[in-house]
Amino acid sequence: QVQLVESGGGLVQAGGSLRVSCAASGRTFSGYHMAWFRQAPGKEREFVAAIYWSGGATYYADSVKGRFTISRDRAENTLYLQMNSLKPEDTAVYYCTAGGSVRIADLSRGRAYDYWGRGTQVTVSS
Repeated sequence: QVQLVESGGGLVQAGGSLRVSCAASGRTFSGYHMAWFRQAPGKEREFVAAIYWSGGATYYADSVKGRFTISRDRAENTLYLQMNSLKPEDTAVYYCTAGGSVRIADLSRGRAYDYWGRGTQVTVSS
């Protein structure tokens, strides 16, 4: 049974940094895309970043490009999101997700993914 467990969220001041993690278990993720989405109160869930587990290719939403970095540790089966220069508008619940057959054109669509974690709260104060 696949499990995705996020951790590392918290409260940080604007301009600060935070790293969230996602511990993945239950299968091998070779060939999978893994991603981070976020959802702020009253807003729709939005794509943040994705990575191809095997080859390491990365993809980012324009709103976080240059500030956030997605990475993975294949030996530890852990996905990371390093967030720098945080802004109050980055405040959201951050979700880890994995998909076994996600087309590149569909990376930003939540429905393309198979498994989801429960999320971790990130709050950026101004």
